[in-house]
Formats: sequence, structure tokens, C-alpha cells
Amino acid sequence: MHMKIAGFFHLLLLLVVACLSPGVYAGEGIAERPDVRAFIQSMANRFNFDESDLNQLFNQVVIQDKVLELISKPAESKPWYAYRKLLLTDERVQEGVAFREKYAQDLEKAEMRYGVAPEIIVAIIGVETRYGQKMGNYRVMDALATLSFEYPRRAEFFRKELQSYLLLCRDEGVNPIEPIGSYAGAMGIPQFMPSSYRRYAVDLDGDTHRDIWKSPADAIGSVAHYFAQNGWSAGEPVAFSATTSGTGYARLLDKSLRPAHTLEQLSRAGVDIDARLSGNTRAHLLSLEGESGSEYWVTFNNFHTITRYNHSPLYAMLVYQLADAIKSQNNTKR
Repeated sequence: MHMKIAGFFHLLLLLVVACLSPGVYAGEGIAERPDVRAFIQSMANRFNFDESDLNQLFNQVVIQDKVLELISKPAESKPWYAYRKLLLTDERVQEGVAFREKYAQDLEKAEMRYGVAPEIIVAIIGVETRYGQKMGNYRVMDALATLSFEYPRRAEFFRKELQSYLLLCRDEGVNPIEPIGSYAGAMGIPQFMPSSYRRYAVDLDGDTHRDIWKSPADAIGSVAHYFAQNGWSAGEPVAFSATTSGTGYARLLDKSLRPAHTLEQLSRAGVDIDARLSGNTRAHLLSLEGESGSEYWVTFNNFHTITRYNHSPLYAMLVYQLADAIKSQNNTKR
């Protein structure tokens, strides 16, 4: 992924014929569309890109209808019990245990530097890409362009990511037409969006490159850095299963995932957890859809930090439970 190029798009001309050959990425390209032309001009004016280079690049872009289909029905739209059953499997746990053992030194180094528990890092990578096995099937350039210009609901967000992507490719000497990622444009082993790559990716293995595609060490360090910068507190709890009584707790349920109440307030409302923590500890009451009714959880600041990686509470709970299962298996093997 770190093939150096003399100019930002020096090798693109060599790839045009191959990329537009029948059956690969056949299509007309989008460089002449007014909205794309405006974007190209903005990149040239704001960041000193060459317009002709960007025209050549966008003429290789193909709008992907499948991307639009997939982003309209993410896995997190499923009920919790179905989502959990789909992703929290014995196989994923065992693969996580093996990943933790294989990269124990890198995980220890990341924990010492950033204070993030190894099992949390492993669980993030396990949920995102099955420990690097499934990093996506779409050219990042195609995915981001499709969502920037054909997905009005979040076009502004994805145009900023497309901007970040072109900047990171220039900074890192990466040919922008080559990287493969998810349908949303997330990249590499930890599935960083381009803006996250630019802000949080680190070179943990010391080879002077921030390679989240081929270096598990860099991926591990980058996830740890992301968490450290987004509020992770070492040694603090993530979540506890809760029981409820009465009806007062219902008024404390809301869509915000920030810990807005104290444990004492939750207790007075009929919420109990099996843990000895200060009554002044800030927490949030979460309700998830289980197979036999609602599941209640009390979540803390570290749970909120996980939602900074993916805003879904289902995702954060899955990461927490996978991390807990990996930690338990690892402790058993000692």
C-alpha cells in the first residue's frame, strides 16, 4: 500500500487502460458532472491539487449502485438479539484469542503507550474485519465518490471524507485508485475512515509508514490511539448487566449514550447492578431488544468511547461482549 510515486498521480496514466477494461470497472467516469467539477475546483483552489490530474482520476471512478444499497441497510439496523447472534460466534472468539496471542507484544506496547486494554483493541479489529481477513471489496475511491455525489442524505459528510482521502494519498504517496475498503469507504484492518486515518493512524512497528492495511502492529496502535484520544480511561468499567424494578427507571431511558446520571440516581429509580462503585459514578441506562424482552445495561464513559468508533449502541455492546469473551478465554488458558 505504500508504493511511492514521483508525482501524486504519476502512475495513474499507466492504470487507465487496465482499470477501464471490459468486465473490471467499465463505465464513463464522472469528471464532467457539475457537482464533481465543483469538487475538483475546490480541491485545486484549497489544497493546490492539479485539476487535470483530478480529472483523470475521476474519469476512472464508477458509481457503485451496490454501495447505495448496502448503506441503506447496515447490520446495526437489526434487533440486538439477531445482531449479537450473527456476529458474536464461538469462531470469532477463538480467532480473537489466537490474534491476541500472536500479537501480544504489539498489544502490550500499545497498552503501555495509550492505556487501552488489549482485548478491546482485538475486539474492535474482530468486529470490523474478522482480524484482517475481510477488509472490503470496493475501491475506496469508488465508494467515497458514490456516497459523495449519489447519497444526498449524507453527501456533506462523505465529501469531507473524500477530501481527506485525497489528502492522505498525497501525504502517504499512495495511488488513490488502488486501495480497497468497505462500501462506506472505511479502510484497512481497523476500517478507519480517511479523516480518522489522518488524525489517528500511527506507525507502531517503526518502519516509518502508517500502514493499516498490511501491518497488524500499526492497526493495533492506531486503534489504541483512537481510543486514547476519544476519552478511554484505563482500568475503568465499560458496562454491567442491570435489573430493574418499579417504573421510575423508564424516565431515565433516552437515546443519548453519554453517562448523564449517577449510579445513586439510577439506584433510586429502581436500577441495580452487581458491582461496588461509588454512587457518584456517572452512568447511562441502556435498553436492548433481547429474544425474551428488554435487556437492561448500565454503561459508563468507556462504553461511550466505543460508540465514538461506531455510533450504534449495538456495535459498542458487541465489542464489549466480544472483548470480555476473549479476555475470559485468555485467562483460562494461563
